[in-house]
Amino acid sequence: MTRPATNSTRRKGTVRCAIYTRKSSEEGLDQEFNSLQAQREACEAFITSQVHEGWVCLHAVYDDGGFSGATMDRPALQRLLADIAAGRVDTIVVYKIDRLTRSLADFAKIVEILDARDASFVSVTQQFNTTTPMGRLTLNILLSFAQFEREVIGERIRDKIAASKKKGMWMGGVPPLGYRVQDRKLVIINGEEEIVRTIFRRYAELGSVRLLRDELEARGLRSKSWTSASGRLIGGKSFSRGALYLILQNRLYRGEIVHEGQSHPGEHTPIIDLPLWDAVQAQLAGNTAERNPGTRARQPSLLAGMLFDRDDNPMTATHSVKNGVRYRYYVSRPLITQDQRESSTALRIPAGEIEHLVTSQVRQWLVDTASIYQATRLSDPSTQRRLIARAAEIGKSWPELSETRRHSLLIALIHRIDVGANQIDIHLRLTRLGALLDVAAAPSAADEETQILSVPVRLRRSGREITMRIDGTDPFATAKPDARLVKLLIRACRFNAALLDSDDAPFATLAKREGVSPSYFTRLVRLSYLAPDITQAILEGRQPRELNADKLLAHSRLPLAWSEQRTALGFA
Repeated sequence: MTRPATNSTRRKGTVRCAIYTRKSSEEGLDQEFNSLQAQREACEAFITSQVHEGWVCLHAVYDDGGFSGATMDRPALQRLLADIAAGRVDTIVVYKIDRLTRSLADFAKIVEILDARDASFVSVTQQFNTTTPMGRLTLNILLSFAQFEREVIGERIRDKIAASKKKGMWMGGVPPLGYRVQDRKLVIINGEEEIVRTIFRRYAELGSVRLLRDELEARGLRSKSWTSASGRLIGGKSFSRGALYLILQNRLYRGEIVHEGQSHPGEHTPIIDLPLWDAVQAQLAGNTAERNPGTRARQPSLLAGMLFDRDDNPMTATHSVKNGVRYRYYVSRPLITQDQRESSTALRIPAGEIEHLVTSQVRQWLVDTASIYQATRLSDPSTQRRLIARAAEIGKSWPELSETRRHSLLIALIHRIDVGANQIDIHLRLTRLGALLDVAAAPSAADEETQILSVPVRLRRSGREITMRIDGTDPFATAKPDARLVKLLIRACRFNAALLDSDDAPFATLAKREGVSPSYFTRLVRLSYLAPDITQAILEGRQPRELNADKLLAHSRLPLAWSEQRTALGFA
């Protein structure tokens, strides 16, 4: 029994045939006579042979070049199925069944759509009738083999990719920033290579992806750009934080190929050397630990029990939380236990600053050969040389040491730290040096002998408390840009660009677009004319200590002459 035709637009005795062609790869499609055209000619010849049955070839073209048969997400196939659902096609004609699909599940969906419109399909090389149980059984068997073949091919491809990557070969895809593909190998691009090195170097110095992103944007550095197969331009935009994290962790830059979590030496030339790579990874790991609340809560206060203020009061480690951010301090005991009015000389010092200052001074002392020699004065020259070498090794590798190891070193070496009115005195226990550095011989100094490292500081009153300002005495310090100053320069450049593209629009209109007052807009535009060396110094954190965002904005009549700018802002 035949089913009633549901296609109201079908003319009596006419079978409208749509030819569908597909090729998995784009290779060869640019040839004058390609695989898709060969499939179409075979299908047209078959339709012509069925003219006596009323078969008519539709002019619409349904070609999917470069699309796998493992999915139905193909533009031409979707158009064809839509035309079938709309009643514009009676029969699909394909050269071979696997051109239509290689998936049993997808085949079932297609048959369901065909049945709903009383339509069918024909394979030129394998004639089937999908309306009979035997025809569907035969089709299912063939599709099972087609799917099996696809899975075997996929497995072979995966094995080949794995074997090739183990040999360090580049296996395709969009090459990362700094590289291009030549003869199936990654080759360094001059210019892009330096951008990658800049990203790694500046992150190692800044220690913050946010500050790195702001600096790259201010310097106009952009991500890699390329043209897709469809001709669309992709990339060439400002770096996002996520993109920078991916770059900083991409092992391609240290000359490796990664496959399923395993790294293999690559055939390409690395852009980043091993010391810089290790420094960046250590910084990333350290920042991750600081952002983890559990890790931060367990982080020891390095100087707990060692600090004393100028009245010989112990300083206690404490913290406060603001907007979800934890701030650590060392506070004079009277500031906690007594009335504020009785604690006018109490100190409240940011923990990070004092810890960094003390550890940098201890590091400098350890790497100073003369200091260690004077502190020990051992009778055995070979033992003393080993002691000096070991001290220098610990001092140089300090950033790589664990937090626990640093804490134990400081506890063993430091007797106490006195925070005075104008300086900090670090009292070192010389008798602990030999045992601390795993040297068998002990120094000949008396048990009570100490050495004092003095560091100048400045005290500043803040309300009833006294805070401490530490001068730049850290020999291991790297420049840290002022985030507010950097943002101010970025905004100034944006306002200036808006002004240049405004077609003589009034300042008030431009200011309103930016959501600021005309006065503020004008002041920021002037900042875009800063001397290049001043801008660079601010981006690298080398501006004078007194120059901050408020002071820069206060120069509403900043001179245009660069020499006068340097004098006004303290660069002269």
